[in-house]
Amino acid sequence: MEKKGHGIRKVLEGSIAQEMEMEAGDRLLAINGKEIQDIFDYQYLVQDDYIEVLVEKADGEEWLLEIDKEYEEDLGIEFENGLMDEYRSCHNKCIFCFIDQMPAGMRETLYFKDDDSRLSFLQGNYVTLTNMSDHDVERIIKYHLSPINISFQTTNPQLRCKMLNNRFAGEALKKVDRLYEAGITMNGQIVLCKGVNDGAELERSISELTNYLPCLESVSVVPVGLSRYRDGLYPLEPFVKEDAEAVLRMIHEWQDKIYAEHGVHFIHASDEWYILAGQELPEEERYDGYLQLENGVGMLRLLLDEFGEALEEIRKSRKPLEADGGTVSIATGLLAYPYIRDMAKRLEAVCTGIHIHVYPVINEFFGERITVSGLLTGQDIVKQLNGKELGKRLLLPQNVLRSGETVFLDDMTVEEMEKALQVKVDIVKSSGRDFIETILYGNTDS
Repeated sequence: MEKKGHGIRKVLEGSIAQEMEMEAGDRLLAINGKEIQDIFDYQYLVQDDYIEVLVEKADGEEWLLEIDKEYEEDLGIEFENGLMDEYRSCHNKCIFCFIDQMPAGMRETLYFKDDDSRLSFLQGNYVTLTNMSDHDVERIIKYHLSPINISFQTTNPQLRCKMLNNRFAGEALKKVDRLYEAGITMNGQIVLCKGVNDGAELERSISELTNYLPCLESVSVVPVGLSRYRDGLYPLEPFVKEDAEAVLRMIHEWQDKIYAEHGVHFIHASDEWYILAGQELPEEERYDGYLQLENGVGMLRLLLDEFGEALEEIRKSRKPLEADGGTVSIATGLLAYPYIRDMAKRLEAVCTGIHIHVYPVINEFFGERITVSGLLTGQDIVKQLNGKELGKRLLLPQNVLRSGETVFLDDMTVEEMEKALQVKVDIVKSSGRDFIETILYGNTDS
């Protein structure tokens, strides 16, 4: 028999929930007499400064807890299911979908395609709107949940149906109008496919999306990722240098125009375009507060600026560095390699006694066209670093691992890599300061 309510996985230390003697294993039944369908309901109902929470204890006893708290203060609960409901899968057959380009035999969770608006609100995932019902839209508006991140791909309804292989994909764009009219904050994404939604179609999309300013805060343009597992899929071609130059030219022209009218740059190119075009990364001000970092927009600029600030602090400090010294190594994807190599050289020039080897790892698993470090596998790293001078420690970027775990995409663990390469592996967090501190002092979390 299906259990009532939502299982509590963890109660945070010092939280209201702990003070009220709630425990892991309890079940949340209702707030203010209302049953909770999912995280939307919970986030909305828990905001008030006075709430009544109905909880079922492990022995079946029900407690009605009267709670006075600050407005919007959370209870400090983590649930067994983050959504408090079943995850909704994607029913589209997008011509650019990366999950369709993965080999067989990987863990089952990697093949799950989500298209859940609740994950957009909670985790920043991008949704196509094709899986969003009118009821979902009404609840987003009622609870004023934002930001909602939308995969537009194009504003041409017919072309969108073709790209998503869904005859309702064009009609789904009308939901953006409702979100806009309700003042819901949104961010957008365009996965650019050569000869499909680029050129004049991209120009049209940018022009029409500006109509949703200021609710639509930003739109990123990212190149389609093409793995070597594309047999039987839509024939897509990789972008080349001239293509990247044309994309950047269009985006920069629109940025200048939109900034003059609205004070924001709005449309942003991911870092790959600048590297492919051989152009300098934009200055920090161009990124409008880095709204699109998860799409690789401004990640390198932010990393370089944070690194530069931390390095300057070291230069100005007259205190001797208490670094481990000796030799360390760094492995990264081809995309970031030139920048990581230059950062390492600059750090070596300031910190005597440190020597840093930086190794680019070619993505043989998915194919050489995949150059981001986040899609590197443990087997590629081990194979290409075997026999290399690694020093005392091997540093890897945090995004090579599954979130919150020590496992690579191919299920190799950090411990297995350490054993295979006979070196300690340190994971570097995302900031430039973390880069320096991990090189100098090691990763105390690992």
